[in-house]
Amino acid sequence: MTAAPLYLQQRHQAILNSLARAGRVSVAELSRQFQVSEVTIRSDLHSLAQQSLLVRTHGGAVPASGALAVLSLASRQQLQAAPKRRIGRAGAAMVADGEAIFLDSSSTALEIARNLKEHRFLTVITNGLAVAQELLDAPDVTVVILGGRLRRDTASIIGGEDVAALRRFNIRKGFFGAHGLTVEDGLTDVSADEAAVKQPLVAMCRQVIAVIDHSKWGQVGLVSFAHFHQIGHIITDMLPAEIADAVSAQAVELIIV
Repeated sequence: MTAAPLYLQQRHQAILNSLARAGRVSVAELSRQFQVSEVTIRSDLHSLAQQSLLVRTHGGAVPASGALAVLSLASRQQLQAAPKRRIGRAGAAMVADGEAIFLDSSSTALEIARNLKEHRFLTVITNGLAVAQELLDAPDVTVVILGGRLRRDTASIIGGEDVAALRRFNIRKGFFGAHGLTVEDGLTDVSADEAAVKQPLVAMCRQVIAVIDHSKWGQVGLVSFAHFHQIGHIITDMLPAEIADAVSAQAVELIIV
């Protein structure tokens, strides 16, 4: 059976994942893998190079120096959209009225925010501008936005020095998306700046909840921001069979939606 063709943004992310694993990709190999023409692949590589996510070479591409690839928030929202919606609903169902919670700038956290608008006396702490904007019409939800620098591609706030000021909040639950999750490396991000925001918040939250779709299992980003033992719950749409035993041996509650 022929695999269903990937949407443009899905193919771009798959190209970046292949590049992160192999360190180099070729136009011919990608054309065969995705069953599209070499002209299409060259166009894909050109678009990703324009975003500084890779460097074109003769016949292929290599990773951009200094960091792994990060797609924009708008692009990430289109990837695994249906699983993210289910994860978002399950995450919101864990939140009680009157709590203080943290939502990061991930596209999955945005789905959680969309399901919190009927909550009362809720405080949402976030570094995600899209999360804050989503909650503008939620009158009983107080939104606290971290200070710092604007990162336009991910619509997030980074580099703030006031994270310690959040210690005055009793943060019950923190919901964290990630580039990847492994038992050995925990939750990882491709951006050191994003990880620098998340890492201290992981320590502040009474419950750390990873919200990841199946494409994130086994992926390893540039920086770890939470060890596996710090994670209390994982909400996901699928657990790959090859890592099920390793995950089941850990003290973590797995919620599959």
